Amino acid sequence: MKKRPLRGSLMLLTAAIIWGSAFVAQSEGMAYVDPFTYNAVRTLLGGIVLIPIIFLMRYFWRGQPREPIDRKQTVLGGICCGVILCAASSFQQAGIKETTAGKAGFITALYVVIVPVFSIALRKKPPAAVWLCIAGAVAGFYLLCIREDFTLGRGDLLVLICAFIFALHIMAVDHFCEKHTDPAVMSCIQFFTAGILLTVCMLLFESPKAERIFAARNTILYAGILSSGGGYTLQILGQRETSPTAATLLMSLESVFAALSGWLFLHEQLSLKEGIGCALVLASVIAAQLLTSGSQKSRNGEQAS
Repeated sequence: MKKRPLRGSLMLLTAAIIWGSAFVAQSEGMAYVDPFTYNAVRTLLGGIVLIPIIFLMRYFWRGQPREPIDRKQTVLGGICCGVILCAASSFQQAGIKETTAGKAGFITALYVVIVPVFSIALRKKPPAAVWLCIAGAVAGFYLLCIREDFTLGRGDLLVLICAFIFALHIMAVDHFCEKHTDPAVMSCIQFFTAGILLTVCMLLFESPKAERIFAARNTILYAGILSSGGGYTLQILGQRETSPTAATLLMSLESVFAALSGWLFLHEQLSLKEGIGCALVLASVIAAQLLTSGSQKSRNGEQAS
């Protein structure tokens, strides 16, 4: 498939803005419902919203040449990504309940630095300089999250676990995007898979009440329609048209928009120590992706010659 980097970049930037602002909705939603309940409803809503979008996309694109779609890989990809998304969103939502939206955004962004580490298992050795970026990210995480008594808040730890799982999600999306999958259908299957699993967890571990879900309706609608239905679909569509490095770099800006949204809507404040930690995390994330991109271009040049 011919890649369109500019279009893909705009899609991923839009996704980052939506996800960053959604941290506010997720934080506010915890005042009404528990994490599994919140995620189950918003994720199923995201899947439902995608159904008419898929039909509209096919209507407007009818008659245009399309690459062959591997239905088996599309279904398999949706199920695999859905299972991973279920785990990642569960840890994230539980963590947001006990930390600020801004901090959660920057901790989640660490997945961008984690991806090169996981790529070692796929025999894709990252440049040596990336390890300096990882060290910088760890230092930033320390300043952002470690307290004066050298303890880590439970909410911060849960969001850190979520960052590791989201790194797996990025790699899974990249893997299945190369298999001639239908991105919108794969995203839809992903949400229904995650939503069903989250519903089971909700019924097993929580006591959902319709009136409390209704009270959280505005935050759930925003997170379900825009963050779930829109954001993750833009991710899959955007990753198909940009390199993995550019994709993760753009999506890492989610942390900046999370901090801005937390400051603007929730009046959250960062101490000087936490602010320096945020700056280190963001700088490390950006540097890691630029270094990885430069290394990839260098290898491609060597292979071409």
